[in-house]
Amino acid sequence: MLLHDTALVFGRYARQALRSRFHVFFGVLMPMLYLLFFGPLLVDLPIADRGDSWQVLVPGLLLQLTLFGAAFSGFAVVVERGQGVLERMQATPVSRLALLLGRVLRDVCLLVFQAVLLVLTAFAMGLRAPLVGVLVGFAFVALLALSLASLSCALAVRLPLPQQFGPTVNAIVMPVMLLSGLMLPMALGPGWLDGLSHAMPLRHLVDAVRDAYVGRYATGSMLLGALVAVGLAALAVTTGTRVFRSADG
Repeated sequence: MLLHDTALVFGRYARQALRSRFHVFFGVLMPMLYLLFFGPLLVDLPIADRGDSWQVLVPGLLLQLTLFGAAFSGFAVVVERGQGVLERMQATPVSRLALLLGRVLRDVCLLVFQAVLLVLTAFAMGLRAPLVGVLVGFAFVALLALSLASLSCALAVRLPLPQQFGPTVNAIVMPVMLLSGLMLPMALGPGWLDGLSHAMPLRHLVDAVRDAYVGRYATGSMLLGALVAVGLAALAVTTGTRVFRSADG
């Protein structure tokens, strides 16, 4: 029943996404602009201890795309709360886990598709990375999207006023982006900043994907990144499900 209910909810939101092709391609616009106009500036700069500048920049852009795309996915829940759609869905016997998973899996698929477009463009501009490393990067995108979309939906349900959602997400996302080394490795900065960035879970995912893009899979960064990604996904889905269940009352 869980798989059936999840598939039903996923199908509803997937059809919405397919009807809005502008939304599908607009989400990848900002990382694409960074790739096209910021990437060439880094080509001859010594910003990596291994690999080249594209192998540093593209993994960061993949996770930046996921960070912004998934963190703001709760806007749809805000709209549904205002229109009474969420309350009607919660009046059905559908599992609350299915209500969450069906919704966020649409975001996962959308963001992985956008990540594929970004990587294909990067290859056309000079990126060279092993196929296995690229696939590992997509796996991290999927796990991060699952985590952040679940937390975003939970936040949208919890906030008492719809207009609080945007400022709250911005206040969380901006420090995470700046302290995770998405654009440049944090090791290039002062020691205190590099040390502070290790408190950000996203930092470990960024390091893992950069290792994958240079063909280094059996590293401490890769193991730590995988553990953080899986743990964060499990915690986020559990939290989101509990919030959806508590909203029934």
